Amino acid sequence: MASPNRFEHIGFDDFRRFAQDESMSKYERIGFPDSYRQGHEAAIFADICAKLTNLNKDGRKVVDIGPGCSDLPRMLIDLCGSKSHPLTLIDSQEMLNLLDDAPFIEKVDAMYPQCPDWIAGQAGKIDVILCYSVLHYVFVDVSFFRFLDASLSLLAPGGQMLIGDIPNISKRKRFFASETGVRFHKDYMKTDDAPVVQFNKVEFDQIDDAVVMSLVQRARAQGFDAYVVPQDPALPMANRREDILIVRP
Repeated sequence: MASPNRFEHIGFDDFRRFAQDESMSKYERIGFPDSYRQGHEAAIFADICAKLTNLNKDGRKVVDIGPGCSDLPRMLIDLCGSKSHPLTLIDSQEMLNLLDDAPFIEKVDAMYPQCPDWIAGQAGKIDVILCYSVLHYVFVDVSFFRFLDASLSLLAPGGQMLIGDIPNISKRKRFFASETGVRFHKDYMKTDDAPVVQFNKVEFDQIDDAVVMSLVQRARAQGFDAYVVPQDPALPMANRREDILIVRP
């Protein structure tokens, strides 16, 4: 089993390598220790579907950016098959090879948004975009405003985008500075020591409130409704992560 430290400071090329490493579990291949995802993905998918309500309709064009290879993309594939949704999966070819093929599935081998021809061809046509547990890698690997702008250009009228499972270090600090967070830390770590929390500190390559709010503000400035939304409290990292929901009016 991989150690949690193995998943620090990783990017697109690391995931390509993980996809080919048969010693890793399906959760480790997408950058999580098993305990963070195993047994939780049905609840995660239910939370996604509650926010991306277009998934519950029929015949909508769906895109999953960075689907990985755990059970989540398989749940999405099953839903799209049952609802007659054309589905596009965008990831490395190594990761895409681990997911099933079907007539309604298009696979795009790219580190999104480095697929300009595909983006230009789909502009204004997509009803649902899902990008789950990916933004913190985008933040390091590519311009996250370019990522956002490309995604906004894809949305059809009424289209929805969920940038999900964002690890916001500001939210994490607020939690561990609270009485609830201190109790959580002590119980989880089996210690009497309180967690160490440092505010007003430079945090290299970390998403914080400023990044989250800037994405919301940029989307709104370009004519889209955008919201920071909490995760279902039952989700494994809901106390440290949050989602952004964007809707084209």
